[in-house]
Amino acid sequence: MAMKSFDLSRCRVLDLSQNFSMDSPPFAYYEGPKITWVKKMAFEGVNAQHISTTNHIATHLDSPLHFFDPGPDVSGIPLEQLVGPACVVDLQQFGIGDYDIYGADHFQAWEKKYNIAIERGDILVIHTGYHAYYNEDWSPHTKARHPDARADLPRAFLRHPGPRAEFCKWILDRGIRWLAIDAISTDHPFNTKVRDARRDLIPEVEKKIGMPMDKAFPWPQEYQATHTLLFPKGVYHIENVGGHVDLILNQRVWVGAFPFRFKGGEAAFCRFVAFVEA
Repeated sequence: MAMKSFDLSRCRVLDLSQNFSMDSPPFAYYEGPKITWVKKMAFEGVNAQHISTTNHIATHLDSPLHFFDPGPDVSGIPLEQLVGPACVVDLQQFGIGDYDIYGADHFQAWEKKYNIAIERGDILVIHTGYHAYYNEDWSPHTKARHPDARADLPRAFLRHPGPRAEFCKWILDRGIRWLAIDAISTDHPFNTKVRDARRDLIPEVEKKIGMPMDKAFPWPQEYQATHTLLFPKGVYHIENVGGHVDLILNQRVWVGAFPFRFKGGEAAFCRFVAFVEA
């Protein structure tokens, strides 16, 4: 994929990643991280650690292999695809909040409001504001924009907004390269295993979205739609965006995602950054 030239000497680099630590929470039914000191400066003259973890923690890239075999895996995604122009769309301004469903109409309204076209080949960065409730959020700019920002993992995991399957058709029709989101998942939480884990919340969710769960998110045909319907088409995503994301809302910027070259990897931790003209 040919890339347009871009002068990095004129840019600030903004970190859009969340911290990773032994306190980073795993997704439903996933194992959390374990970090062990195997050497310490006092005894061996060096510090060294052993890490055991699943991949879907903190800021990470899901490769198509996560839900679609033969993939590609993380190492099979060309580096030039991971850097490019992005539209950063703030959905909070449209009243999108707990359990809400967003769709193509919100992004078209955004294009009209800001006179910015989401073009073929663009990366789409979706800002829901729910990074403000993740316990690994670190940016001082989060509190400035989100007065209620605090570690609230039930809200971060269970209540963030998400799309229905029809949104995936719009993504493909518009030629979006890949997605990034400042939430636990690109899917609505109740179109993931959260639905099995917290069936007690289904009546509350149905009341908020105004329809039965099986109509909003029919299983198995539309289960985790942004994973199962987009990965076979080569549209992957980054989840748990955060950091300085609030500094680049409602504009076009260049972004880059940098996972390690993980052969056979279905996902990988990554640093996600924006290149902003100084």
